[in-house]
Amino acid sequence: MRALCDYAVKLTRDPASVGAADADALRAHGWDDAAIHDAIQVVSYFNYINRIAEAVGVEDEPDWT
Repeated sequence: MRALCDYAVKLTRDPASVGAADADALRAHGWDDAAIHDAIQVVSYFNYINRIAEAVGVEDEPDWT
């Protein structure tokens, strides 16, 4: 799981640096291509939607306690 988290951080912070070697590293930890693809989709979606929320000034949810 740590390898996937490291991959997600790299994809978030420096997407241009992500390459085949990163996918190979995930494969070495047992991730198949479908799982890697799914991870890329989820990480990218959250990066996208968070940037939109920041750009339009969406406020944090109020505490519901």
